[in-house]
Amino acid sequence: MAKPDKYVGINNDVNGGMTTIGKIIRDAWVFNLLPETETCEGWNLGGIDALLQKVNAEWDKYGCLVSHLPDELRQRHEKIHGEAIARAKEAGWTGEVETDDED
Repeated sequence: MAKPDKYVGINNDVNGGMTTIGKIIRDAWVFNLLPETETCEGWNLGGIDALLQKVNAEWDKYGCLVSHLPDELRQRHEKIHGEAIARAKEAGWTGEVETDDED
């Protein structure tokens, strides 16, 4: 089966959007690179990759650590990612896939 050439959108993504692309989108919301209404549905992988580069440039400013974010950004991060985790858990996501290799 061929991989889709367009992203399904964070609201339609597997695991309640708790995927690598979902994290990129949420971080883009945190850094105001995208409005929180932008789900990236229909974007091609080139567009997602360009967004990743912008997100990485923002994280580099803060040593890639949430604890180094200014208060306003840290609060946005906690809100956006916290709400996403709660929604994903309600949809049955447990986070186990992300920690399976930590044994």
